[in-house]
Amino acid sequence: MAMGAGFNLQADSHLVCIQNDDGNYQTQAISIHHQPRKVTGACFFVFSGALKTSSGFLAKTSIVEDGVMIQITAETMASLRQALKDMKDFSVTCGKADQEENQELVQVQWTEDDHNFNKGVISPIDGRSMESITSVKIFHGSEFKANGKVIRWTEVFFLQSEDHPGGLSDPAEHSRLTENVARAFCVALLPHLKLLKEDGVAKLGLRVTLDADQVGYLAGSNGQPLPPQYLSDLDSALIPVIHGGACQLSEGPVVMELIFYILEIIS
Repeated sequence: MAMGAGFNLQADSHLVCIQNDDGNYQTQAISIHHQPRKVTGACFFVFSGALKTSSGFLAKTSIVEDGVMIQITAETMASLRQALKDMKDFSVTCGKADQEENQELVQVQWTEDDHNFNKGVISPIDGRSMESITSVKIFHGSEFKANGKVIRWTEVFFLQSEDHPGGLSDPAEHSRLTENVARAFCVALLPHLKLLKEDGVAKLGLRVTLDADQVGYLAGSNGQPLPPQYLSDLDSALIPVIHGGACQLSEGPVVMELIFYILEIIS
């Protein structure tokens, strides 16, 4: 069971993996100059349930590249999975069973939601702050090419949903809707990519509102709405998709903002 980790602002050092001149990789910990290391962050952690009871170890910890591996028995893995499902804290004692003085403790703890993320991020539409707003990076999203340019969907922010003012209760449930909206937006702007790029438009935002009383969108870049000459194509492509999504939405209102980039095609 592996999980990626985010940057920890409370850590005074962080594990990194550096490639040497001979091609091998070496783990190092970068830290604040002239400060002792007390809390070290990692990029990922792995729980492996392959440790044999006959090994003599309760569990084993080791640093792997820029992450941490914890080897546990199959029985402990089953208990850990159940604790995660029940959202309960869990502790793993590491070390040899017959050497209590050299044992380590790995603790999995549930904490309050961290709202200290997306600091300094603003909307390209109107400069609205995106701090503490749930977002999902899109690594294989919609991408369309024309006239030596490519428009690519890279991220979606969930600005509001009913009972969840900081974002959706489960953003994954809306993946089909956001993908359809992103595709329609890219297709609508495809004939205009060259002109948009020449006008200094590189990052675009598309804010979609889905509500029983209000359904609509706002598109912009560089802190301004897109000029009127693009709205006809956007209306034709987006309005059917947005109204169709609103009819199928189980929770509402929902406000989400999709982020796009117009890039040069490098041959």
